Amino acid sequence: MAMKMENVSEDRRRREGKRVFSFMNMMAWIALGVGVVMSVANLGYLSEENLPLMLGIGFLVGSVFIYTIGTAISMVEQRKQDNEADERIE
Repeated sequence: MAMKMENVSEDRRRREGKRVFSFMNMMAWIALGVGVVMSVANLGYLSEENLPLMLGIGFLVGSVFIYTIGTAISMVEQRKQDNEADERIE
């Protein structure tokens, strides 16, 4: 019975980790899309005073950070689960 409870909680944590990664991945793609649209739509006037262009570039850069953080969280969570599984085996 205890083994079944551990499997249930492990599966729940694994699903939550995948859900966080999926959400972060989706947000990164949305930010990338917004950045591309804003940047392309406002390329006519290249200046630091062109706020929509600067926001578009910010969204482009931010999307990379969002994706990187989501991937790092997923990797840490997976490593944590692997270590817990190894400890139970030993």
